[in-house]
Amino acid sequence: MITWNNLDTISAYQELRKVTPVNLREAMTGENGAERVRKYSVPMAAGLAYNYAAKQVDDEVLEALAKLAEETQLAGKFEALYNGEVINTGEKRMVLHHMTRGQLGEGVAADGVDKRSFYVQEQKKIAELANKVHAGEITNAAGEKFTTVVQIGIGGSDLGPRAMYLALENWAKVNNTFKMEARFISNVDPDDAAAVLNTIDVAHSLFVLVSKSGTTLETLTNESFVKDALKNAGLDPSRHMIAVTSETSPLAKSDDYLAAFFMDDYIGGRFSSTSGVGGAVLSLAFGPEVFAQFLDGAAEEDKLARNQDMFANPAMLDALIGVYERNVLGYQNTAVLPYSQALSRFPAHLQQLDMESNGKSVNRFGEPVGYPTGPVIFGEPGTNGQHSFYQLLHQGTDIIPLQFVGFKNSQMDKDVVIQDSTSQQKLCANVAAQIVAFACGKEDENRNKNFEGGRPSSIIAGDQLTPQALGALLSHFENKVMFQGFVWNINSFDQEGVQLGKVLAKKVLAHDTDGALKAYSDLLNI
Repeated sequence: MITWNNLDTISAYQELRKVTPVNLREAMTGENGAERVRKYSVPMAAGLAYNYAAKQVDDEVLEALAKLAEETQLAGKFEALYNGEVINTGEKRMVLHHMTRGQLGEGVAADGVDKRSFYVQEQKKIAELANKVHAGEITNAAGEKFTTVVQIGIGGSDLGPRAMYLALENWAKVNNTFKMEARFISNVDPDDAAAVLNTIDVAHSLFVLVSKSGTTLETLTNESFVKDALKNAGLDPSRHMIAVTSETSPLAKSDDYLAAFFMDDYIGGRFSSTSGVGGAVLSLAFGPEVFAQFLDGAAEEDKLARNQDMFANPAMLDALIGVYERNVLGYQNTAVLPYSQALSRFPAHLQQLDMESNGKSVNRFGEPVGYPTGPVIFGEPGTNGQHSFYQLLHQGTDIIPLQFVGFKNSQMDKDVVIQDSTSQQKLCANVAAQIVAFACGKEDENRNKNFEGGRPSSIIAGDQLTPQALGALLSHFENKVMFQGFVWNINSFDQEGVQLGKVLAKKVLAHDTDGALKAYSDLLNI
């Protein structure tokens, strides 16, 4: 039987707090460090591996974490989630994003519909449309092919799909699967839409409007912006737009769109990249086959997340080490550092995924919790970040855990040899150097040049960033966030924190303000 209890009531957590912390600098120096790198690694899907040698753990800490996983019933709670129990207690909903890329456990029915069949059918519809667009069976009014796809959405309707597109754009070009250039409009700032529209040929552009509710203010505002541009160019907007929405939204049956593809309330925006939210734009950009490979990688990683054994479950292990860092060692932040330019927007997606999910101060029952929950997430790709905020990471007063991502090979197979090594080798050398530098530091009599070390990190490493590897990477972090929410006894699947500002913004636009709200409205000439 599944039970939900606060972390500070769990006996294994109390045991974990008594374990002596690891001296990372000593543990990672010399042959000790080499042995840890070989020992502390877990295989992931798509040829990836999660290596946690440079984390502040040893066998004693790991044993305590395994007890915590068992006592908090992490495997059982994940099983309950993918078998359709109501895990989103705030909105009284199931959580079904795993079903968009494979079937774990039992079939799930909701609202009189088999959800597995529903998601598969929507993916087939998207694939059919993408193939028709690529074949020239669906064209603009002049009978000419569309060459650009533009996604209009915000939050989870933008961050994930945009990050995935950028991650695979160059791979698709090298592997001859690149079909259409993609652009994204998200911010209600008119400069965002105007800048995109100024760089594309609207006559040959297909726009994907993404809003589950069909009422998202920023998205509908940008839709009107785009429709005006199409009309001003003498074009019929309904020949250039498709919608990704819910079946109950006002967009679902509208004649304003060439087609509508459906998702539902059981998939949160930040978990929607493997649904039609990401499926439409990625299938149009790269072809349905590439999107299917992406889904396969995520599905294979989901299977690993079912393992009850923490040491065979990389997402669970990563999550529990993160809980140890947050709740025992007291670290408040986590930096995500992909050493791959293709993952330039992946940290931004993880910011929303993690902080919108686990940025909670009450438990699943609405009661205040007396311990820290989700960390602050930030990051940039290496080596750019090294010339930016790594100074604070190395010598700042706060210790910030680090999550590196790195690949042996580049995506585009173009490189040069300079000073006896390639650019990719230089990139990978920087990853290895940074991990050891953070862990071991460097003694110097000049305190300004002294590095204390003891800065923990992990790395997810693989051969190359392919669609399957990207899917596995996405699934890993989604499941990590889920497991941490389970440990903290919070609901990771609602986001009430984003609502208050929206409500007040509507009051401002309706000129229904007083006090400070009116003063700020006057300051900004609204």
